[in-house]
This record gives sequence, structure tokens and C-alpha cells, in this order.
Amino acid sequence: MERWLAALLLVGGLGAARSAEVGAPTYFRDVERILQKHCQECHRAGQIAPFPLLTYEHARKRASDLARVVETRSMPPWSASTKEGGPFRDARMLSDEEVATLAAWARARAPRGDVKDAPAPKRWDSVWPLGQPDVVLSMPEPFALGGDGDDEYRVFVIPTGLAEGRWVTAIDYRPGNPRVVHHVIAALDTKKLARILDKADPLPGYRVFGGFGVFPGGALGGWSPGKFPVPAPEGTAYYLPADSDILLQVHYHKTGKPETDASVLGLYFSRTAVDKELRGKTVTPPRPGPLEAPRLLIPAGKQNQEVAGALEIDENMHLVSVTPHMHWLGKDFLLRARRPDGRTQTLIKIGRWDFNWQGTYEFVTPVALPKGTQIELIAHFDNSESNIHNARKPPLDVRWGERAYDEMCIGFLNVTYDDEHRGNSVPGRVEKD
Repeated sequence: MERWLAALLLVGGLGAARSAEVGAPTYFRDVERILQKHCQECHRAGQIAPFPLLTYEHARKRASDLARVVETRSMPPWSASTKEGGPFRDARMLSDEEVATLAAWARARAPRGDVKDAPAPKRWDSVWPLGQPDVVLSMPEPFALGGDGDDEYRVFVIPTGLAEGRWVTAIDYRPGNPRVVHHVIAALDTKKLARILDKADPLPGYRVFGGFGVFPGGALGGWSPGKFPVPAPEGTAYYLPADSDILLQVHYHKTGKPETDASVLGLYFSRTAVDKELRGKTVTPPRPGPLEAPRLLIPAGKQNQEVAGALEIDENMHLVSVTPHMHWLGKDFLLRARRPDGRTQTLIKIGRWDFNWQGTYEFVTPVALPKGTQIELIAHFDNSESNIHNARKPPLDVRWGERAYDEMCIGFLNVTYDDEHRGNSVPGRVEKD
């Protein structure tokens, strides 16, 4: 009797489990689409992610991990808040429904489903998403990366070789070795100061930490896994002066064996008259003088040291994108606009700073900044022993600098001026103070 009852309960339990799975998400009907959209760009052979997510077996083995990392929003990597600031283009965020789908699939023990429900396989073409660029520029020579040790940050000086200034509507950065290129940040150097640093370093490019080693003449965006090139807003463009240099700051992640990289970038020139130039501005803590480093002191042991800065907008303009920047001690970062009428607007809020995942955030719609608006920067730093990223134990006072154990606090802004109406032909440019 007892054996019969136990068998009945077992059969009933299995039946209940199967019936619970009937309405559960399946891999082919529900999950594969989510992985194609949000994960496979990095989680495939030759890319930076440590394992692939291209098949049912790939996903089944990691079902509970997938549910956990998307519920905590640690993957896909996207630091900016979706509730305050933005909205931004190319936001790497799963919807609440997609998160719930992965959680339900994991709870149901990752049912496979019917392969007939599967979406068409995603193709990974090697062509340029925006078409063939007008000019393709590459690193002067490949860089050999060792297999062991800490991540490496290097800046490569890439001469544009332009005989005349050109308007550029889009730049596509293509890592030569996606296994090791973690992210790329680019800037413009019109004074050729970076060439001095490049010449002093015996290896290709020169070593930095988080910056460019020189103060750039303008920000040119960058690349991180999952980011696709987006043309500048209609009627706007970057201006590249003749014979200027592009600085490519590359964050390399070592794989345990020697690797080489020869990353390239493609320039897309404007085919129409440009109405407004995309220009760079910065918000930092106060500076003693225009050419001096900002005042920054993070006392040893401070767990929540606040750092603030402000920039007054001197004429009507629109904000196209922002690039926050700090080093390892950073905790959080906020940029907001305080308009002359007293209204405030959060531009970007990063509640948990991650030095490994920096980037340029492009607004879906450029933000109006009337003359007299104050762009306020508020950030916090943790210089205590409890900060696992603190390189100094016991901690020491930290000030502004380029080294790994120094700090920075910058909000890079790309803006256009409202009263600028060029109407000029390509590639001409009218200077603006």
C-alpha cells in the first residue's frame, strides 16, 4: 500500500511538473530571440565574452545564471539609469517582460520547445553596418599583447592624412581582435601633442590609464560590445581639420595567451551642407586656472567623498551626447541641467560606477540647454580599504592625475549651437570662438 501510494504521488508530481511546463517559455519560441537581440553580439566565438550563447545546449547549461544576471541588471552591461536621464540610443537593457521570460524559463528547468518555433538564425556579417566608409584608418602597426597580467590601456595616434578639413557624420570603430578589445574611446588631437608621448614609448602607441595623456581637442565617441555606429543628428557633423590626428584609447583584456590587435576605424563624410558642428565641452571640479588641473582631493579612508563641478552654458545650445569619466575609486556619477527658470533635468545618472564599462551615451533627442543653464556634476568616491578596487592598502590621499592610483572626474559633452546656421558647402568650415 505504501509503495503504491508513493508511486502514485511520484507520477502525480511528474504530471504536475509537465503541466507547469506547458505554459512556460521555451528556448526556441521565446528565449532564443532574447539572446539574439541582447547577448549573441558578444557571446559567440572570437568575441570578448567567455562563453557562447548560440545554441540550446549553450543556454540550457547556464539558464539559472542567465536569469540571475539579467534580474540584477549586471548583464547586458549598461550603467546609466533608465528611470532618470536619457533616454539614450542603443541602450543595452532588457525589458521587464524579457527578464521575466528568462526567469520563468529557468524555473521551468529550461524547456527546449519545438524547433519549428525558432527564429531565423542571426547572421554576423563582416561588412560595415553603414556601408563602405569614405576613408578607413588603421593603427600604424599591430600591437602585441601579453597573455598574463593586468588589463592594459594604450593610446594609438592615427593620423587622418586629410589634405583639407572634412565634415564627418559617423565614425565606425572596428576592433581588430574582439577577443581582447574591451572598449575604445576616441578623441581629436589638432596640436599633435600625443605624437610626443608616442615617440617616447618604444612600443606601438603609449600607455595610459583612463585618459589620453593630453587634453584632447574634442571627443569622437567610441565603441563597446553591442554598440553600433549611429550617424550624427541630421544637419550636424564633426569637423576634422586637415592633417589632424585621431587618438584611439583601447582597453585590452588579456586572455591568458599572447594576442595581437590592429583595430581600424571608418570615416563617413557628409554628402550635404552642414548646419551645425558637433563641439566638445567639459564639466569638471573647479580649476585654479584655465590650463591647470582641476582641484580634486579624496582623503584616505573616505567612503563617500563628494566631488562637484559646474559649467555655465554661455549661449543657447543642444546637448547631443555625454561621456562620464572617473577611475577605480568612483562610486556614482550624476549630470543635471539647472535652467534659468529654476527647472532641473537629470541628464545622466550612474548609480554604480564601473570603470570597466565606460562609454558615450547619445540622447535619442538632443536636449535643449538655454543660455544661463548650469550643468551640474555631482560624483562620489570610495577611498577606503573596503573598496576592492582601491590599489593602495592602506589608502592614501588621492588627487587628480593620469595614473591608475590617481583620479579624475569629468563630464564630456557634445553640443551644437542654436544660432549656428552654416549652410556652407562641403567641406568648408566657418570658425566659431
